[in-house]
Parts: sequence; structure tokens; C-alpha cells
Amino acid sequence: MNIAKDTVVSVSYELMVNGEMVDTAQAENPLVFLYGHGQLLPLFEKNIHNLTIGDTFEFMIPAKEGYGEVNEMAIIDLPKSIFEVDGELQEDLLVIGNRLPMRDSEGNALEGIILEIGDETVKMDFNHPLAGQDLNFTGKVENVREASDEEISHGHVHNHDHHH
Repeated sequence: MNIAKDTVVSVSYELMVNGEMVDTAQAENPLVFLYGHGQLLPLFEKNIHNLTIGDTFEFMIPAKEGYGEVNEMAIIDLPKSIFEVDGELQEDLLVIGNRLPMRDSEGNALEGIILEIGDETVKMDFNHPLAGQDLNFTGKVENVREASDEEISHGHVHNHDHHH
């Protein structure tokens, strides 16, 4: 069976960025997803379209088609006071390179990395960690099967112990 819309695909892969492995899925615990439902980067799906079990793949997704270029507007200085709990600065959180879950003004969850700590402000980058990076994938198709009607209607894969 070939990978096409409404198939459940299992792949093992390695993701290399600048010669460094940043993500991997082994054959014993592959990435399993419903193909054609926007769960992965569109170019990832395009590159594995029509492959079948046992096929290997190797492709690069340029930054602009992956997680986008670095957006300078997403690098902002925040007042140190927002890192206070009960009036006390949470010094243990304020470490350069630390990733922190935050909320924007509308309450949406986002993650930022601390770039700089000043006297009054903390400079944080809210770009995706892989923004501005070319993504180099190598991998293998481990399994392809027809999705059930239920999986298609729900828009995701169900495993044997899936419950709503």
C-alpha cells in the first residue's frame, strides 16, 4: 500500500539541523500519523507521498517552508516584574538559554527562550526553536495502512487503547 490521503503512516526518522541531530523516532517507536490531515509540515508529507513499507527517504526542507524564518518581532524585552511570584523574583527561572512556557496577551500558550537578562528586563525569543533552520530528514517507512472511518472523521490516529 502506498502513502496517500487517509492512510495511517508509521515512519522512523532522524532530523539533522546544521549537522546536529535534533529529533529522532526509532523503528520500535515510530512517528505515527494520519496522512493528508495537516499534522506534519506540508513539505514533509509531499516528500513521502506514494512511498510504501520499507522505502527510505532523504530530503531537506528549507527554513521558510519548515518553521519559517526568524521573526525579529518575536524577540522582545519583557519587564523583570512578570517573573515575580508574590513580589519575589524567580531567579532560578532566569537563566540564559532557559525555555519557559508563557502566555500572550490573548492567553495563548507559547514558549520562549531567554537570550539576555538585564537590570530591568529579560530579552526572550518566541520564535519556534527551529525557525531559520534548514531541516534535513532521513528515514524509512515502517508501516502504511488504511485509516478507519472513525480515524478519518476524528482527524487523528487511534491506537488500541485510545479513548475520548
